[in-house]
Amino acid sequence: MCFKLSEEQEQLRRWAHGFAEKEIRPIAAECDEKEFFPLELFHKATKLGFTQYAFPEEVGGGGLKSVLSTCLIGEELYWGCAGIATSLSALGLAGLPILYMGNEEQKKKWLTHLCDNKSPKLGAMALTEPEAGSDVNGMKTRAIRDGDEWVLNGRKRFITNGGIADLYVVFARTDPEGSYQGVSAFIIEANTPGLSGGKKEKKMGIRASHTADVILEDVRVPADQLLGQENMAFFGAMKMLEYSRPAVAAAAVGVARAAYEYALDYAHTRKQFGRPIFKNQAIAFMLAEMRMKIDAARLLAWRAADQADRGESCAVEGSIAKAYAAEVAMEVTTNAVQILGGNGYMRDYPTEKWMRDAKILSIYEGTTQIQKKVISAGLQ
Repeated sequence: MCFKLSEEQEQLRRWAHGFAEKEIRPIAAECDEKEFFPLELFHKATKLGFTQYAFPEEVGGGGLKSVLSTCLIGEELYWGCAGIATSLSALGLAGLPILYMGNEEQKKKWLTHLCDNKSPKLGAMALTEPEAGSDVNGMKTRAIRDGDEWVLNGRKRFITNGGIADLYVVFARTDPEGSYQGVSAFIIEANTPGLSGGKKEKKMGIRASHTADVILEDVRVPADQLLGQENMAFFGAMKMLEYSRPAVAAAAVGVARAAYEYALDYAHTRKQFGRPIFKNQAIAFMLAEMRMKIDAARLLAWRAADQADRGESCAVEGSIAKAYAAEVAMEVTTNAVQILGGNGYMRDYPTEKWMRDAKILSIYEGTTQIQKKVISAGLQ
């Protein structure tokens, strides 16, 4: 077992860090304050390959199949800004279901459409509903077969890029009597009649990402845009989330690391009682524990990613990494605010933003409590 990254992996990390430092960081505070996603930056990121690197080269992607590589890139982008990085990664939320669940014709057509860097496309995955978060049985959105088409009706909630995406993967119940075996997924273009964006959410954190309802009113979808097998989409989504959770853990590490680095620098320069506050053991020990937990969270993410890259299941390990890293991000950002004291609480300093951003990491793509349910099931 080796924990040293290869030169190619180090290059990926430096590539992502450079973009985060030069392009994301300078506009992060303004985007957060004004609550908007910078489309100009999205176009630049797409042209550089940051939105489609995980997809096959034959459809215009970067051909990076490694989950560990995704973790390395994600940590740096989230170090730049969690809100901007969330919307950038939503292309994957639309593309990965097609990659994992689609037939060859669907992959060629739709992934090529998404990965076209000359005409950047925003993607979205619409799964969550007002009454159906982790519990898919509560899903109310229906899809009914009508000849060579499916007709969808319902409302999706908390959808990243909802209302502004170019392509959606929408989950709907196709068997009203079914449980998990009764949900199907559909590829839907944004200009399809009956599909529209609803209320844009005003969020605590990740304000630079666009989160809104998606409304479906008699949306007609050709039968060949049914993604994968009818009634089996839930299982495809769970497999996709299994592989995405190490990346969410790495994202949490990026947010935590940003706050830690800032607090460490502040502790060395801020003087009280005639000396830097780092000289106080209480502060130094806080920073030491922050570093310990960040490193532990990163290694958990890498372990799960390595298992996925070797073709093994990382369901339990991915959930361990995601749950632990998300809680670490919240703890580290909170302690960063504490180390800055009154300054940390003010918007003139970035720590309060990182603290607000961190909270979502223990909620989206499965709450910490859901992760513990997955972990405990693996103990049996």
